Amino acid sequence: MSIRPTFLYSAKRIIFVDMNTKEQFVITISREIGSGGRTIGRKLAERLGVRFCDKELIQTLTEQFDLSDNEIEELKSKKKNWLSDFIEKIAPAPRAEVIMNGDSIYARDDRSSVTTNDILKAERDILYELAEESSCVIAGRSGFFVLKGHPNKLDIFINAPKEKRIERVMRKQGLTREEAIEAIDAVDRGRENYVRRYTGESRYDARNYDLCINTGLLDEDQVVDLILDFINKSSN
Repeated sequence: MSIRPTFLYSAKRIIFVDMNTKEQFVITISREIGSGGRTIGRKLAERLGVRFCDKELIQTLTEQFDLSDNEIEELKSKKKNWLSDFIEKIAPAPRAEVIMNGDSIYARDDRSSVTTNDILKAERDILYELAEESSCVIAGRSGFFVLKGHPNKLDIFINAPKEKRIERVMRKQGLTREEAIEAIDAVDRGRENYVRRYTGESRYDARNYDLCINTGLLDEDQVVDLILDFINKSSN
């Protein structure tokens, strides 16, 4: 029995996208946690011979704001000034000393003014720089919206059945089933809140993408083959 892959061509650009891989291009991949989207993005970039942007972006943010990956994700899903409260709890700094002594360790380490808006602006700046520098595949970071005006871009959304996502998160992160479900629900909720707040869009709206793929019946290499086939056909 042949297995028909589950995928959807978005109506955003009337089936066919106008992306030319012979010129500088960018592919954005939005994905559900546990769907294999990040691995698919990395393998797609390898097959295309271009840069894959994910950890690199996170590392830049981490260095700029001295935050862990998890702190950035949690910050993005909570209230605008959540970080201020967080910093005060883990490293309270006397404000007077910051003002009076510019060489104070508190002055150098003070991060209480960093907000979700700061993170968003940094992400946008970094995404623009990456897209302008060379062809690349960008995973996450609301690339479908941030780079909306890019002249040579393909937007992809990767999702998977909940059960497959649970199994993958359990395997990849060494979690129990209950912990995996909790982690998936938290990340889904946080990312959707973030995207809605700062783009006015839902990350689950297929109209935001050129291609949506459900990986329930496909492995990562098959998904990459599907994407490359889509690109080849739409470029002809």
